[in-house]
Amino acid sequence: MKKSDAKRIAETVTSDQLAAMFDRAKAGVTDWEAASTVNKGMSRGTAWNILWGCFKDNPSPRPTAKVNMIWEFGEFLDPSQIPAKPPRRAAPAPHHQEPNFA
Repeated sequence: MKKSDAKRIAETVTSDQLAAMFDRAKAGVTDWEAASTVNKGMSRGTAWNILWGCFKDNPSPRPTAKVNMIWEFGEFLDPSQIPAKPPRRAAPAPHHQEPNFA
């Protein structure tokens, strides 16, 4: 998920929706040793420990923390909350000239 999408979702997400996201992520993440999306210097497991600890202690976290939670584990949000990806535009045909060998 893009950070801009996470910011947009964080403006309207509720604590219950975040709790459900964390529950789905707990069961759905298969590789906890993979690099974190938020900080490439730590694993997803480390990101979980930090972000879940923040949420567990304060069910209404600061906006920046919400953005990071959604940015890292946003694929586990309810599908109705995840924005649709815009269709990719087709690349224009390249300009071509026959080679001049003279």
